[in-house]
Amino acid sequence: MAALVLLSLSTSFPAVAEELVLPEISVTARGYEAETLATPQSIEILEPAERSAAAAPAGSLFRGEPGLAVQSDGAWGQNPVLRGLKKESIVVLVDGVRVNSAQPQGAIASFLDLGLMDRVEVVKGPTSVLYGSGAMGGAVNLITPEPGFSDRPAHSTRLSLGGSSVDEALSGAVLYDYAAPRHGLVLGAAARDADDYRSPDGRVPRTGYSSDSLLARYAFAWSPETTLKVNLQRHEDRDVWYPGSARTGGQPGGAGIPPPLGTVTIRSPRQSRELAELGFERALMGGELSGDVYRQEVYREIRAWSDTLNRDYVRNEVTFATDGARMGYLRPLGDTHVLNVGVEVWQMKADPERYIGMPPDFDPDGTVRRSPFRHGEITTTGLFVQDEILLDATTLTAGLRFDRTHGTAEQKGFGPAAQTTGLDKTDNTLSWSLGAIHSLSDTLNPYVNLGSAYRAADMRERFEDSARGDGFFHVGNPQLDPERATSLEVGLKGRSGRFDYRLAAFYTRIDDYIAGRVTGETHPGSGLPIKRTENLDRVVIRGLEGSLTLPVGAFVADAAFTWLRGDNRQDDEPLAETPPPELRIGLGQPAERGLYWRAQTRAVARQDRVATQFTNGGEDETPGFVTADLNLGWHFGGAGALEQASLDLHFTNLFDRRYHEHLTQGISGQEIKAPGRGVAARFTGRF
Repeated sequence: MAALVLLSLSTSFPAVAEELVLPEISVTARGYEAETLATPQSIEILEPAERSAAAAPAGSLFRGEPGLAVQSDGAWGQNPVLRGLKKESIVVLVDGVRVNSAQPQGAIASFLDLGLMDRVEVVKGPTSVLYGSGAMGGAVNLITPEPGFSDRPAHSTRLSLGGSSVDEALSGAVLYDYAAPRHGLVLGAAARDADDYRSPDGRVPRTGYSSDSLLARYAFAWSPETTLKVNLQRHEDRDVWYPGSARTGGQPGGAGIPPPLGTVTIRSPRQSRELAELGFERALMGGELSGDVYRQEVYREIRAWSDTLNRDYVRNEVTFATDGARMGYLRPLGDTHVLNVGVEVWQMKADPERYIGMPPDFDPDGTVRRSPFRHGEITTTGLFVQDEILLDATTLTAGLRFDRTHGTAEQKGFGPAAQTTGLDKTDNTLSWSLGAIHSLSDTLNPYVNLGSAYRAADMRERFEDSARGDGFFHVGNPQLDPERATSLEVGLKGRSGRFDYRLAAFYTRIDDYIAGRVTGETHPGSGLPIKRTENLDRVVIRGLEGSLTLPVGAFVADAAFTWLRGDNRQDDEPLAETPPPELRIGLGQPAERGLYWRAQTRAVARQDRVATQFTNGGEDETPGFVTADLNLGWHFGGAGALEQASLDLHFTNLFDRRYHEHLTQGISGQEIKAPGRGVAARFTGRF
C-alpha cells in the first residue's frame, strides 16, 4: 500500500520527474563512491551550509533528522545519537579517520568547525564490516573539501562570516582551493567565540566557549596512475564547561562530593585534536589500490571547579594518541561484481594524570597522583572483504570482517587497591553484513539489510576505577567481552527531481551489553556505592523512521519522523536515555537567485519510558514540546569581486519555548534549558 501511494505521488509531478538532478553519492556506506539509492541501508547526507547560519558544533546538525538525536552536556558537548545508540556504540570519523576518546564528558563530534566541512555522511545500522569496533549504531563521517586537479591552474576562495544573538557569538571561516594538472590544494581556517546563551529563563551560565580550526589538504599527481595525499588538521577549544555535570556536595545527587566544596562542575580550559595523515591512490591491474598512515591526538585538560573555593580541586590531563594504517583494493570483476578488500590496524594509548585535592584545603597541586589507570593501550587489527553483485535491477552487497583486539594497561586504579595483573584481554570477532536493493523505478527501491556488528570495551570501561558524577564509584573490568549487535532493516526509498523519500523499519538486538551493575558494596575511600562494569543481559531497540521532500506548486514541503523503543531485558525496564518520538514539518521556496525561505516546526513527544533501576532514579520523564524556526535568505549572484554571494537569517525558537531535550545531561529535574528565541546571520561569498 505504501509503495502504491508513493508511486501515485511521484507520477503526479511529471515536470519535476523530468528535472535533471545529480545522484546523491556517499563514500562512507560502501567505502567508495556509490549512489545512496543503490545502497541497501539508510543513509543521511547533511549539508552544513543548508542547516546552520553560524559555525557551531557538528552535533547541531543532527536534531530533527530521521533516526538521529543529540546527547548534550552543554553548548559545546553535543554527541550524535543514531537509533538510540550513543557515542560508544557509533563510530565518528573525520575524513574517514576514526576519532577515539574515552572521556566521559565532552563530544568527540565537536572537534571540527562546521565552517570547514563539505558535508556529513551518516550511515545507520551495523557498519563494523568497514569500520570495526563500535559501529553497531552506524558511522558518522565529517568530510572536509578534498583537493582536485584541473587541466589548467585555477583557484577559488570561499568565505563566511556569521553572528547570533542568543549567545552573542561571532564566527568566520575561509577555504582556499587551488587546482592544477598535477597539484591540488585546500587550505582552511575557522574561528568561533560564543558567550553564555540565553534561555527563556535568562542567561545559562558557563555555556560559552571559543574555538579555532586549521585545515591543509594537498594532492600530488605523481604519475597518471599514482596520486599522493597529505591531510593536516588542528582544532582547539578553550574555556569549555559541561554544566550538565554540576553536582552539589551533601545534596541529593551530590555524587559523594564533600559538602565544603559546594557545587562542583567539570570544565576543560583547553582541549584539541590534531591529525597528520599521508596517503596514496594507485591504479593497479584494473582496480585501485589505496592506503594511508596517520597519527591523531585528542588532548584534554579536565578540571573540577568548586564554587565555594572559587577554584579547581581536581586536575586531570590526558592525551588519547592513535596511530593507524589502512590499505584497500577496489576492483570491478566484469560487469557484475565490485570487490573491496582491505586491512586496518590502529593503536590507541592514554596515560591520564589526575590529582585530587584532599581536605582540609583541597589543593590539587599536591604530589599524590590518583589516576584512574596508567598506560592504557588498545590495539586492533582488522581484515575485511566486501562484494557488490549487480543482477539486472537488483544490487546485492555481502561483507565479512575479522578483528583481533587486545587491551592492556600498566595499572588499574590507584592506591592500595591498585591492580597490576590480569589486565590483558584479547578478543577475536567476526562481523558480517548482507543486503539487497531492487530498483522497480527511480521512485521505488525496496531494500533489506541484515548485519552483525560489535563493540570492544573502551579504556574507561576496562581500566578506570574512580568516582563519577552519577553518585557511584565505578570499577572497571579488564575481562569484559565485546558487545554483539544483530540488526535487521527493511526499507523503501526513491528520488526524482525534488521529490525524495526514505522509509525504514529496523530491529536491533545487543547481547553482552556493557554497563555498570550496582553491587551493594561501598568504596572504602570515598564512601560511595560501587557500580562495577559488567556484561549484562540483552538490549533490544526497534523503530520506524522516514523523510519526505515534495514539490507543492512553487514551494517545497518536507517532513521527517522518528519512532524508537528500547528495552533493557536485564532489569526488565525501558532502555535508559532513549530519544522520544518526534516529527518535523517544513515548507519553503528555494531559489538559485533572489529570495528563498523555509519555515519548519519540530514536535517532540513526551518521554515517559524511563529507566529507574539502571539509572538509580537518575532519569526523569521529559514533557513534550514544539518549536518553530524560520530561515530567510537572498542569493545575490555576482557582487563586485565575488562570483557568488548570499545572506542568510535564521530565526530559531520563534515562540521562545521553555524546554530541554530528553538527552540533556544533568541531575534529574535540573537539566539546563535549551536556547530561547534568537536570530543568526551569515554572509557567504566565493571569489
